Amino acid sequence: MAVTEHEITFRVRYPEADPGGYVHHSQYFVYFEMGRTELLRANGHSYRDMEAAGVFVVVVRAECRYHRPARYDDMLRLRTRVLRVTAASIEHEYHLYREQELLAEARVLLCCVDRQGRPQRVPKWMLPGG
Repeated sequence: MAVTEHEITFRVRYPEADPGGYVHHSQYFVYFEMGRTELLRANGHSYRDMEAAGVFVVVVRAECRYHRPARYDDMLRLRTRVLRVTAASIEHEYHLYREQELLAEARVLLCCVDRQGRPQRVPKWMLPGG
């Protein structure tokens, strides 16, 4: 994995917000998934290709610290970074911003598994420098 950090920008859509216009807390994890997906694409891969090769990832731990609320129609910037890679897991770190204001920071730990859900080694191409 040559690219270990990636940024995306996106606008909060109407169905992502509650009736008061605030983004629902669960939606942030959808944003983090978008960040992981685009980081993977920046490295020339996709979840579809991984799964076709028998490599799956499952969330083992997810945590988020909310600092300020995002609102409907906000333009947001998400920075996704590979924090740590072990034999069978990858940990990502996220920082979500509205302009320069930090709205949320999170970490998600993924485990690589096979089709039966058994842990397997992280593929070499997913390793830093791989």
